[in-house]
Amino acid sequence: MIVIYFAVLVIAFAVLFKCADFFIQGASAIAEILEVPKMVIGIVLVGLATTAPEFGVSVMSSFLGKPEFALGNAVGSVICDDGVALAFAAILAPTVIFVNCRMLKIIGPFLLAIDFIAYGLARDGVIGRVDGLILIGLLGVYFVLIFKIPHFRSEHHREKKESTEQKKTSVISEKKHQLKRPVSVFGLGLIGVILTTRAILWSAENIAIHFSVSEIVIGATILAFGTSLPEISTCIVAVLKGESEIAVGNILGADVLNILWIIGVASIVRPIQVELDIINFAFPFMIFIVAVMLVSMRIGCRLTKIKGVILFTIYLVYLFFTLKFFT
Repeated sequence: MIVIYFAVLVIAFAVLFKCADFFIQGASAIAEILEVPKMVIGIVLVGLATTAPEFGVSVMSSFLGKPEFALGNAVGSVICDDGVALAFAAILAPTVIFVNCRMLKIIGPFLLAIDFIAYGLARDGVIGRVDGLILIGLLGVYFVLIFKIPHFRSEHHREKKESTEQKKTSVISEKKHQLKRPVSVFGLGLIGVILTTRAILWSAENIAIHFSVSEIVIGATILAFGTSLPEISTCIVAVLKGESEIAVGNILGADVLNILWIIGVASIVRPIQVELDIINFAFPFMIFIVAVMLVSMRIGCRLTKIKGVILFTIYLVYLFFTLKFFT
């Protein structure tokens, strides 16, 4: 059976990258038609879509009474997004990845703040339903930041008035028609990403079980890496296609959603109880790599190959200590 698991893993990887290609094409076209900054599309639309596997795995794990899976997957996914997805995007990108620092000034501090808040809520070893509601409330604040603050709006959307109602109707109708194909391509890519990710998770989890790896290690490494594959593939494909704003936005959005949406809902479904030594290891490490990522992007408003190598090195250190202390 172990041969079958590895075969499924390899095939699913190949299919996943093709699906991510469709995914990026659709997202980019939607951004252009709606005249929305591509980084916003990355933060919101692509971020929500690529964290769907984390959401499903964490919520189901919480429901089934596997809190270490739920929390390890969410926190581990943030670490994996920054240390693998964004790192490899920077390393493989044909040029440096330019970052919109105006947006980063708002999203960056917010991301760090919610990481510290989540750590504070988990310090007693339990993330309860009230804690989950607090995180979901902060998610609402996050979406207000995205859609209300002028920095996140396209220049085309500033005080653009039409002369007649007929012209407005015509423009809306035309945009609806233009959106049909990119939305279909985006949806096809999303379905493919989710299905192939599930296949990868199935094979990876069975491989882990076969080699008798503990639950926390599965959650923080195998599950976190598996559910982060959409972000990894989407991020790499995006930079190779010259869509660096979508890549950066995807990671920032996924990091926020992993903390607020995924941990929030999972803890509402069932309070998450995890040993304090795990909390005090995983959260500080997550905060550290997020801080390094944000500082790296803020310096020169760009990500270079060297910065990518630094992020990936931090991820390898995380894997080393996880295996050392929790196996």
